[in-house]
Amino acid sequence: MARPIVALLTDFGTRDHYVGAMKGVVLGICPEVAVVDISHDVPAHDVLTAGLELAAAYRYFPAGTVFLAVVDPGVGSARRGLAAEAGDYRFVAPDNGVLTAVFQDTPPKRVVELTERRYARPTVSRTFEGRDRFAPGAAWLAKGIQLTALGRPLTDYRSIEIPAPQTEDGRIAGEVLRVDKFGNLVTNIGRKAFESLCRGGAIQIEVGAESIGRLVETYADIGPDEVCALIGSTDHLEFAANSTSAAARLSLDRGARVVVSRP
Repeated sequence: MARPIVALLTDFGTRDHYVGAMKGVVLGICPEVAVVDISHDVPAHDVLTAGLELAAAYRYFPAGTVFLAVVDPGVGSARRGLAAEAGDYRFVAPDNGVLTAVFQDTPPKRVVELTERRYARPTVSRTFEGRDRFAPGAAWLAKGIQLTALGRPLTDYRSIEIPAPQTEDGRIAGEVLRVDKFGNLVTNIGRKAFESLCRGGAIQIEVGAESIGRLVETYADIGPDEVCALIGSTDHLEFAANSTSAAARLSLDRGARVVVSRP
């Protein structure tokens, strides 16, 4: 039997004890589990970025992986905790929309609220539910319990708005959704829509007030003083510079306007 996996995504960073404490809880319940870090460098309380990072990563894990996503500006409030099954995976998270992008990609088969106290720690801290509610739920799923054992069915779970590109004849209008560690500006314009427009002939690409001169295949094709466009590893249009930050060079950030059009 394959070793169970719990994959963690948080905004906790690694300076403090928070991530280690969650891993300790998971291992205490399911000692045979492999605990994998997706990222702990999500900007604090940034639910949208967390959701996009999770959606970019989850499909590359083995079937059966349990994802524990804790980016939770509402910790200690009345917001609920949930567990969900989508595709071949299961997810444990606060009910704040952090799973929106995953659910858009793979609609959930079932969602439950974390209400069954036997699958939480005996005392739940109102300031660290990741350790006391969410980590135990993920660990018990990895150990083999059914999703429905964690609580009652939930149908009104929260979603967040993720900006979608607008396509008209000969034009796609989108925006930058995330800026990665290297300063690459990743947009919400997917490969399929972009390549469909490209088949019509020459195109123009603009980000912010800048016109992008070239579309390249890889970062190494970019000249030392250029910012170029390419389809990145998430199958979305992005803007990059060679060995430096395109975001800094163009003074742009998330939300910057992007237009792809035929001249």
